[in-house]
Amino acid sequence: MTNSSSAELLKLRPPKTVLQITKDLEAAGFEVWAVGGAVRDALLGLLHLDWDLATNATPDQVREVFGRKRTIPVGIEFGTVGVLDRDGRLHEVTTFRRDVRTDGRHAEVEFGASLPEDLARRDFTINAIAYSPSRGEIQDPFDGRGDLQRRVIRAVGNAADRMREDRLRALRAIRFAARFDFRLDDATWQAVVNSAPHLGRLSAERVKQELEKTMDQIAAPSRALIMWRDSGAFAALIPGLRDVSDGLLRAVDCAATPGPPRRPGRRLVRLAVLFSEVPAERLYAIAMGLKLSKADAAWIASLGGLWQSLRDELTAAVADRPDDRRIRHLVSRIGRPKLHAFFRVAAAHWGSGRPVGDASPAAQAVHSLYRRSLRIAMRDPVDLRDLAIDGDDLRQVGIRPGPDLGKILSSLLGLVLDDPGMNTRERLLEEARRLASA
Repeated sequence: MTNSSSAELLKLRPPKTVLQITKDLEAAGFEVWAVGGAVRDALLGLLHLDWDLATNATPDQVREVFGRKRTIPVGIEFGTVGVLDRDGRLHEVTTFRRDVRTDGRHAEVEFGASLPEDLARRDFTINAIAYSPSRGEIQDPFDGRGDLQRRVIRAVGNAADRMREDRLRALRAIRFAARFDFRLDDATWQAVVNSAPHLGRLSAERVKQELEKTMDQIAAPSRALIMWRDSGAFAALIPGLRDVSDGLLRAVDCAATPGPPRRPGRRLVRLAVLFSEVPAERLYAIAMGLKLSKADAAWIASLGGLWQSLRDELTAAVADRPDDRRIRHLVSRIGRPKLHAFFRVAAAHWGSGRPVGDASPAAQAVHSLYRRSLRIAMRDPVDLRDLAIDGDDLRQVGIRPGPDLGKILSSLLGLVLDDPGMNTRERLLEEARRLASA
């Protein structure tokens, strides 16, 4: 047992439902410890709702204690059973285990290990702390609590070995350091750098999940993304970001949206900013390569392409206080559904430049243009679907389907953007006939 202070024990207060699961397993004669992120976060004074437990009970024994209706075999081949508490919340209970062999992506494990052996196979010292809720004991064989106090991320045992066992640990080390504003100790950072050329062994899904966690969990993702670049992780995983600038990564920090930190909208805007300087023709393929959904990949690629094509025009518009006509044309090119996100991308780029002296429009001027653009988008016709006529109307007056019909509709939209008063059926049909005859 490791000595524990009363202050630490006051922080380590699992929910009553977790205490009950612990009590039930111990009543059946098994050893039970709270482990992982919940213990780490509690010692840091952070709220963590998912308390995981480790035990010497086998998966079958765990299911026997709680019954089939309250257990789910979420990862039974790795010893993990999900146990539903009385409120229906799932808690993972995992059998003590040791690694038999690994290939950098997957581990083959065997049960029958002790708690010290189980902790020794974990990634970082701050994640290798165990707490007994029933006895108030702490097991900390690798001084994880000391590293929490020193604000350092350190691999358990030999750092190079830990990275070889699971290449994802390099990205996790970076994320933890950035999330808690810790530093990586020298040996662990060198192991991350040495591991970077091998990160291509990771599946695109795992890389995507790690990138999304970085965007969701870290207030200033640039802390992590700079380490992705400097370690060589970007070069191995997303070559288009190999030489990404500090300025662009600072812009990612500024790309927040109102609402909860893990709101999907914020994540997508941050990703759009991150990729916004990749050549537009490559954006969609890169996003799809990360296994994003087609809709998310198209959204990110569209925002990046719009920023690249409209950046100078938008900058001039902020400075010039344009008339409504000019704003209608700008809004039409952006598209009503993307207006909010596009201005978030623009504001992020400009917001990152101001503190370092870059020539950027004033925040108030940007907000003013956004408010005017939003009012015009809601009030005026800015889209083909807003026209008082459509393709069927044109066909009824003798204009044949084909490229010319689409060109006529685009010309009519241009007229309406210049003068919304033109948007009547009679005037548009008259103009359409004139264009068709011409």
